[in-house]
Amino acid sequence: MEYSEEDFLQLSGIQHYIFCRRQWALIHLEQQWAENERTVDGKFMHEHAHDAASHEKRGSILIARGMYIHSRQLGLSGQCDIVEFHRTDLTVPDEDGSSETHSPEGIPLHGYSGLWLPYPVEYKRGHAKPDRCDEAQVCAQAVCLEEMYCCHVHYGAIYYGQNRRRIEVEFTEELRETVRKSSIEMHDLYYKGYTPKAHRRKCCESCSLMEQCMPELPEEGSVALYLQRMKEMDA
Repeated sequence: MEYSEEDFLQLSGIQHYIFCRRQWALIHLEQQWAENERTVDGKFMHEHAHDAASHEKRGSILIARGMYIHSRQLGLSGQCDIVEFHRTDLTVPDEDGSSETHSPEGIPLHGYSGLWLPYPVEYKRGHAKPDRCDEAQVCAQAVCLEEMYCCHVHYGAIYYGQNRRRIEVEFTEELRETVRKSSIEMHDLYYKGYTPKAHRRKCCESCSLMEQCMPELPEEGSVALYLQRMKEMDA
């Protein structure tokens, strides 16, 4: 199945969706958003990643910032923080000291000699999460780049600002399947216009949409009852 451009959803939404389906729906269906310290810091990091010359070359790596990408297979489009293009046809030394050029993968790039492979890099404010939502986002970027450049992208990376570390991500078939499954579910919920119910979790405390989501509201309760209880707590 291929999606038309009219059906494209925001690529960044896949990270929201895997982290919390309700958060994704509040943002991408109901157009709700609220800032907190974490979101402001994250926004600054992304603006900083994009705020530079569109291309920069460092040895055998070509750096492209703020590149727009899309995938008809996933029905997603968006903007990468950074895409590094790594040159693959360079001569490398063998263990015995001789030099050998190994059979390279890669694609030609206009204006540059040699063959290159895309390597997406996503910037995140905090630290690695246990649910792999960040890995899925950068994997979705890889799928977009594969479609656009007709190549196979094996790896990418996530840079976490909290500990200033770059973690490499391998795009395994398991991770790719998570991305494919999530994109199908996102489109299904989008067409239905359905917002999943709230389920209280530990991560709710750090969510900027805590007040809009109201995860403390019991299913049999009412919004008025919840607001009254919150008012009493603040008194």
